[in-house]
Amino acid sequence: MSDRDGSAPYPCPVPALPLTALLIVGALVLPVAAPAAQPTGRALVLLERAHAGHAQAAAARGVLARSGARRAGPLVPEVGLLTLAIPAGRSYAAFARELRRDPAVRSVQRERRKTLRLVPNDPALAALEPAAGAPPGTRLQWWIERSGFPRAWDVTRGDGALVAVLDSGIDATHPDFAGKITAAVDYDNVAGHGDAKVDEEGHGTHVASLACAASNNGIGLAGAGFDCGLIVEKVDLSDSSITAAIVDAAKRGADAINLSFGDDGQQPPVQAISEALDYAYRRGIVLVAAAADRPVEEQGEPANVLQPTGTGPQLAQGKGLTVTVANLGDQKPAYAGFGSQISLAAYGAFDDGVAPPGLFGAFPANATVLEAGSVSQPPCGCRTALDGDSRYAYVQGTSMAAPQVAAVGALIRNLNPDLPISELLKLIKRTARRPAGVGWTPNLGWGILDAGAAIDAARVVDLRAPRSRLRAPKISRRRTFTLTWSASDPAPPGLVPSGVQRFEVYVVKGKRRPRLLAKTRKRALRFTGQRGNRYSFYTVAIDAAGNRESAPLDADASTRIER
Repeated sequence: MSDRDGSAPYPCPVPALPLTALLIVGALVLPVAAPAAQPTGRALVLLERAHAGHAQAAAARGVLARSGARRAGPLVPEVGLLTLAIPAGRSYAAFARELRRDPAVRSVQRERRKTLRLVPNDPALAALEPAAGAPPGTRLQWWIERSGFPRAWDVTRGDGALVAVLDSGIDATHPDFAGKITAAVDYDNVAGHGDAKVDEEGHGTHVASLACAASNNGIGLAGAGFDCGLIVEKVDLSDSSITAAIVDAAKRGADAINLSFGDDGQQPPVQAISEALDYAYRRGIVLVAAAADRPVEEQGEPANVLQPTGTGPQLAQGKGLTVTVANLGDQKPAYAGFGSQISLAAYGAFDDGVAPPGLFGAFPANATVLEAGSVSQPPCGCRTALDGDSRYAYVQGTSMAAPQVAAVGALIRNLNPDLPISELLKLIKRTARRPAGVGWTPNLGWGILDAGAAIDAARVVDLRAPRSRLRAPKISRRRTFTLTWSASDPAPPGLVPSGVQRFEVYVVKGKRRPRLLAKTRKRALRFTGQRGNRYSFYTVAIDAAGNRESAPLDADASTRIER
């Protein structure tokens, strides 16, 4: 079985090896070397930026005609991406050299396919519901309380927030997704796969449930984002499908995009993906990538694009968040990624050697690739039942940690839309839970996600200017009269305004320039003018956060003093 360009499809009956498959030997769990990203047989062509709109479509047609190649993937005009099949009988190197000589082409890269971030569960233990070695009273969703989600939900339930999940699709028939899917888009070109509302792999359904499973409905589990909606972008993990899905999610208004996949980082970053990430970042979208599920410092793409090497310890650096995994003991499991590309951690594993090893989440009704296993990846044995419903599973890894962070990012973006994306990312890292006096560490980055602390910090960030309006008599028979004004400091629902602190009062005589009359905390002022003149007045309010009201185009009030 193969896709249209002759490369092996993904997923396939024998699934591609995820970044951190484990080889189980006796009592030892040894990491299997991560596979290199596999070529798809296609080339990623970025057109010159001068070609936009209709001109870009014409440029793409010209490249196709001159190269003799056929289009084999999405055209993404927002970043100028044209995906071409490498013609039969021609090497990639020769084809790329020819394309680079074309005046309409600015770059060419070989397309490769990423792998999902996943550590398979221990087949012998994954199906156990209450773990024999778990602390008494441990709940299925023990990570909810430990990550401060109930505290966050006291402030916001995420109604209107949107999380885009780029993954293997979703079982849209699952009761935990009732009313949650706002869009489902299929960029998966693997032969035999269904649409975006079908998940042959199992990974996408589980990831989506941790982010936005229906909550407070008496069924299954609660998603981290409570009432958040889902944009499902089904990808085949090829570079072109990832690029197209990122741009599509951004255009559909995603507040956060979850990327629980990656490569081994041994190839140069894919320019098309980098530009798609920039496209989303410029729109203020919270980009979250799973770190490697291997004990390595190179987290691979897209993680290493969002948090490049050396930037993890710098709070203000990065255009997204790379998330590693923490276990019930607040430690990084032995299999997880670490180092200077790590932003923070979130829960995604139980204690080592104790079942169940992963997080409880939704799972497709159909048989999945995760359950089938392969020569390199044992069957996960992860399916379990809740109240007689077997559409659930325990799965562990950075893939399960990342969607929690994405959900928090969407909650914050929805709660405080004024926050610049750079400040939002800093806030999530700054509020992560870590020992007092400890900053960034290679194992857990800035600490373990604390949703409650992050929401509490976001709700008191006041970035909206206050409002004021001055009142004065239209006509005064006296030279001296009183000016009064009112003010408010509006904020979106759920936010705490800092409060109006002071005022600047301005006067305009006739058609002259405005003159500052006073800086005051009071809301009234006595003014003395000259008879026979007209004076106009306005105030500028400043709140405790330093936000300053803009001067009005027209004065608030005007007074003529009679002779």
